[in-house]
Amino acid sequence: MKRLFSEKVIKNKIVLSTTSLLVLGSGTAYGTYELTKDSVSLTVNGKEDKIRTSADTVSELLKDLDIDLRKEDSISPAATQKIKENMDIVYEASKPVKVAIGDERRTIWTTADTVKDLIEQENLDVTEHDVIEPALGTKIEKDLSLTIDKAIQLTLHVGEEKQQVWTTSTTVADFLKEQNVKLNELDKVEPALTDKIDDKRAITVTRIEKVTDVVEEPIAFDVVTKNDKNIEKGEQKVIDSGKEGKQEKHFEVIIENGKEKSRKLLKTVTVAESEDRVVALGTRAAQPTSTATVSRGNDSVANEFYVNSTAYTAHCNGCSGTTATGVNLRANPNAKVIAVDPGVIPLGTKVYVEGYGYAVAADTGSAIKGNKIDVFLPSKSAAYRWGSKRVKIKILQ
Repeated sequence: MKRLFSEKVIKNKIVLSTTSLLVLGSGTAYGTYELTKDSVSLTVNGKEDKIRTSADTVSELLKDLDIDLRKEDSISPAATQKIKENMDIVYEASKPVKVAIGDERRTIWTTADTVKDLIEQENLDVTEHDVIEPALGTKIEKDLSLTIDKAIQLTLHVGEEKQQVWTTSTTVADFLKEQNVKLNELDKVEPALTDKIDDKRAITVTRIEKVTDVVEEPIAFDVVTKNDKNIEKGEQKVIDSGKEGKQEKHFEVIIENGKEKSRKLLKTVTVAESEDRVVALGTRAAQPTSTATVSRGNDSVANEFYVNSTAYTAHCNGCSGTTATGVNLRANPNAKVIAVDPGVIPLGTKVYVEGYGYAVAADTGSAIKGNKIDVFLPSKSAAYRWGSKRVKIKILQ
């Protein structure tokens, strides 16, 4: 059945009415019938015609013209309105539009002029972030397809940055492309690129870099000792001061979002070899002197006892390099000096320390209390080798 108004049908009916009038114009019955018709102006889908009709109502008139009415059609005046002479009647047929909103599919019959008018008339759930195809200004045609992709809001983390983003993408990969997020080879994405978009979880891009870090470190020298009969027993002399070497350590460093995550040693390269420090140790028997002797003549040991001993250098942390009595140890690396508790061993006392030799109590220390001493050694390596041990000390007079 025809739904839209046919110009041909209307014209044929008008021609038929005119022809009948000419043939039977002299008939009294026909003349009376024609006088009962009303002349109206009828506009159908924008096309206007003048016709005469004997229909009682607007709906009867449209039915006579084979126009199949739908409730969505636009009729003015109303379909139930009585026909009157010189009445203006406007009819516009609704058009079917196929609408897809997300997963929903339906057909809407409408007389709206544009997509925007249709959305407003039907009060469709559309926001400014949604994607609408075709555009809002597109004119409505029969069987037009209207697609509305609903946007969802996501939390996007890229490195240390966080933002709220609206999107109509369906997968994580499409979403990142839409947001112009370029991924580097090692970057980590959660959830996976192939996962479907879910507004209940955030999308996180962890920026990952792999770099090589080269750290330069010293190589400690070894201390080599040699017995020397030309030096008095207990004395020592530095023959070769030695030299620290140099090495490079190459690390593979993993950086996540600008912060170091892990470090792995790849290789160690020796740049310069260390040179041993050579120290001569005296083996010659001590000769009697008028200062400090051990049980020789009138010079004797005033006292002897055991103490706990440690070692220090002129360059230790917090050290000034000058003793409590003013001895510059940095200028005199071969000095034989011990740090004491002055309440036990007075400063200036000459002593003999087992394994160290003759020395002078010329320094103090905050940790040197009671029966404890700290022996001065010229290098850290020598101090490390001395360690901490219990030794006998002899107080000389």
